[in-house]
Amino acid sequence: MACVEFSFHVPGLEELAGVLQKGLKDNFADVQVSVVDCPDLTKEPFSFPAKGICGRTRIADVGGVPYLFPVVKQEKVYDLNKVAKEIKLPGAFILGAGAGPFQTLGFNSEFMPVIQTESEHKPPVNGSYFACINPVDGGCLLEKYSEKYHDFGCALMVNLFASDGQPGKIIEVKAKRRTGELNFVTCMRETLEKYYGDKPVGMGGTFIIQKGKVKTHIMPSEFSSCPLNTDEDVNKWLHFYEMNAPLVCLPVFVSRDPGLDLRLEHTHCFSHHGEGGHYHYDTTPDIVEYVGYFLPAELLYRIDQPKETHLVGR
Repeated sequence: MACVEFSFHVPGLEELAGVLQKGLKDNFADVQVSVVDCPDLTKEPFSFPAKGICGRTRIADVGGVPYLFPVVKQEKVYDLNKVAKEIKLPGAFILGAGAGPFQTLGFNSEFMPVIQTESEHKPPVNGSYFACINPVDGGCLLEKYSEKYHDFGCALMVNLFASDGQPGKIIEVKAKRRTGELNFVTCMRETLEKYYGDKPVGMGGTFIIQKGKVKTHIMPSEFSSCPLNTDEDVNKWLHFYEMNAPLVCLPVFVSRDPGLDLRLEHTHCFSHHGEGGHYHYDTTPDIVEYVGYFLPAELLYRIDQPKETHLVGR
């Protein structure tokens, strides 16, 4: 698999906090961005297999939407333990958003990777989730990966934020009551693009939607039998839901594409009440509350970039 390495612009945390504070103010009534110690992510509501998101931070953009649309390329499957080695970080703690491992599950799904990958000294730990459409009632069926399935695969596309999984200083973002049109992640991403221009900044981590409801989607369990050539085709194929807080979200975003056909932002979410999927935006702006923990990535790895591309379904 082809792999291209790119060095991000990495601003200082205090500077980033100031930039985000200013940008989020245009979109939320109440904003507080500060540099704090990373909370212990092994505790609820996260229950991650690593304590933090610090140390040798990277973003990996693997595969891409063109492997799903217009026609699925089922040979495109990935092993996240191998991806960790590709990004020169065996044993990485990985969070993100992608397509579930149909090669293992036997059906298509939304994938929320939460993985401590294997290293020389430790076996891997899979705390991932996947969401599919419940065949009984058409609702969301969310399952924790490790309780049933034991491989470390995914398929077609995945956007990952990887680190040593250590404690340390991070950026805490609190935002309440959305006043603008942009969702939480897009607002941060566009703020960074405006400020840093042609110097790409990549970020990832986790955030909680503490109050309110959000629009999400889940892909059907069966791939489309006919080509999906437009956004309208894709939207007819997807199933959309309104889901309830609290939701734990796994965002990966890049301020600007340095010419590697990146997906600029991708966020999936899970919960402890059986809901999860691909996050679009909150539907209750008057009461919504976000709190998130983020870090800039030092390096970008573009793995198995599609040779033929398009902007459908992004």
